[in-house]
Amino acid sequence: MRVLIISADKFEDTELLVPMYRAQEAGGLTQVASTGAGEITGKKGYRVAVDLDVAQVNPDDYDALLLPGGKAPAALRENATVLEIARAFMKAGKPVAAICHGPQILAAAGVIEDREMTAYPKVEDELTAAGAIYRDEEVVVDGRLVTSRIPGDLPAFNRELMKLLQ
Repeated sequence: MRVLIISADKFEDTELLVPMYRAQEAGGLTQVASTGAGEITGKKGYRVAVDLDVAQVNPDDYDALLLPGGKAPAALRENATVLEIARAFMKAGKPVAAICHGPQILAAAGVIEDREMTAYPKVEDELTAAGAIYRDEEVVVDGRLVTSRIPGDLPAFNRELMKLLQ
């Protein structure tokens, strides 16, 4: 399984690293894409190597998409290429996992109408404005879309993501 992770500086460290390592532990290949080369730095200072620029991403090369939270999604939702990638994964029915502020990218991509999901509580209004049905739960699974709210939800988030990747 190949998992694409899209993030940028000021990501929530555990929300990128924990699912990434869990997917790797299960034998998956993970690649991190961002809006530039080099490294991205999390809110708590963890650095993660960027494998490719989002402009180089071919969604057909991946089995799943992971959108970690933190402050990164607010910047990434302004990037047309990131939005096209999110649309491609959702249209293809591939697993998409978004946690915390990660669902902001899906809202901006216009792919969450009538989808049940959750996110960081302050993102609720944004999701409902985009047509989502917000649920304040540790993890919400709607088809092949998995969403969670906060780092404390990572065990449930990872459990449901791994079910979709098997």
